[in-house]
Amino acid sequence: QVQLVESGGGLVQAGGSLRLSCAASGIIFSDNVMAWYRQAPGKQRELVTFITRGGSTTYADSVKGRFTISRDNAKSTVYLQMNSLKPEDTGVYYCKSHSVTNMDYWGKGTLVTVSS
Repeated sequence: QVQLVESGGGLVQAGGSLRLSCAASGIIFSDNVMAWYRQAPGKQRELVTFITRGGSTTYADSVKGRFTISRDNAKSTVYLQMNSLKPEDTGVYYCKSHSVTNMDYWGKGTLVTVSS
């Protein structure tokens, strides 16, 4: 059974930092591209960043220079370090895995709230 479990969300003031984690089980973690999405209230879910099997990273323009994705294959965990947070970063953050066979799995999300 595949599980992706996010943690680390919470309430933070603008300018603050949070570190999200996503622990995966039931997949061959190192074979998966791992991504973070977010969904703000009343908006569609959007891609924030992803990291390839080889460790290459891509970021949405809105978070470049502020967010950093990383992965620890030994722990089957992907991280999202979020610095200089803004109120517009508020939303539910979801972890997603994408396998070489094009199977996608999602976590249930963790809420990030940035107060102004």
